[in-house]
Amino acid sequence: MAVEPVEPHNYDADPAFALHRGGKLEVRSTVQVRDNDDLALAYTPGVARVCSAIAERPELSYDYTWTSKVVAVITDGTAVLGLGDIGPAAAMPVMEGKALLFKEFAGVDSVPICLDCTDTDELVETITRLAPSFGGINLEDISAPRCFEIEDRLREALDIPVFHDDQHGTAIVALAALRNASRLIGRPLSKMRAVVAGAGASGVAVSRILLNAGIGDLALSDSKGLIHEGREGLNPIKQALASETNRAGLKGSTEDALHGADVFIGLSGATIPEDCLDVMAEDAVVFALSNPEPEIHPEIARRHARVVATGRSDFPNQINNVLAFPGVFRGALDVRAHTITEGMKLAAAGALADVVGDDLTEDYVIPSPFDERVAPAVTRAVADQARKDGVARL
Repeated sequence: MAVEPVEPHNYDADPAFALHRGGKLEVRSTVQVRDNDDLALAYTPGVARVCSAIAERPELSYDYTWTSKVVAVITDGTAVLGLGDIGPAAAMPVMEGKALLFKEFAGVDSVPICLDCTDTDELVETITRLAPSFGGINLEDISAPRCFEIEDRLREALDIPVFHDDQHGTAIVALAALRNASRLIGRPLSKMRAVVAGAGASGVAVSRILLNAGIGDLALSDSKGLIHEGREGLNPIKQALASETNRAGLKGSTEDALHGADVFIGLSGATIPEDCLDVMAEDAVVFALSNPEPEIHPEIARRHARVVATGRSDFPNQINNVLAFPGVFRGALDVRAHTITEGMKLAAAGALADVVGDDLTEDYVIPSPFDERVAPAVTRAVADQARKDGVARL
């Protein structure tokens, strides 16, 4: 009996698949090889003179190779977008996309790298061995709490910027939007109480940057409720935050903490009922940032809050990491910074907020990713702060 051939799925009928066919990146040369003279300079024997000079003075690699201007975009595929642990091969389209955004928004060249290992020690060792080829490391889509240790160890081991975008990109953009929301409602950060739902990579980073920016008080919650001193079973990251947050000593659920709160920032993937927003402070701020489904629909949130933001592009005030990471790395690379400091992150947030300027409204507390002022403003602020913080080589 003959077997009927299986019709292949017509993936290219979907425009997303059609766009991704063959990948989204290519490598192009920056010099031409037109004849033997060009070949002798670009490769042997001319290249040997450059290699010998770098061997004697390793710092010359920043001037005579691509190292100083190229970022490695690295993942292990364990926390990809909202898809979870899908592995390194399936993560590559996202890493290619990240590299594409680096180039499009800030002219930064980058290489997507998906590693087939998840052990923390193996990841740190592998990335450390790759580091001499790059001027910076952008960690992406690595699951918490491993991502915190991996970044910390790499920052200690390497003398180039290491930046986990899921943490710090989100934090920078959220702070920028909150600064403008604060300005709009006439309530300084120091007088605000925030509730952050979700103690993963982004929730922890957002909490930390808000603390560094001088938020009045902040309560952070995870799947078991509010984090507070004395709560059992906290990992070291949460234990540290318990000692720095929740000065009011609140216990219970996220919803409990929203009574009288000025700000809600959702990064948990959970949902919150509408009546919880009704008990927040007057002129409340709601950032429902989970994707693709926010913690509460923005149209519902607007019934109760003065300012509403999401992570989606189809609503006003999109908290999008692309507003931060291209300019952060461009600024760090331009001055050959050996790390990215807390001051550089705060400077990036301030510059991003300032782009909005006098055009500030409830529906415009953060600029569009396509605003051509964004990357240059963030770049300048980061580079200037790197010099002030003493981490710039130029």
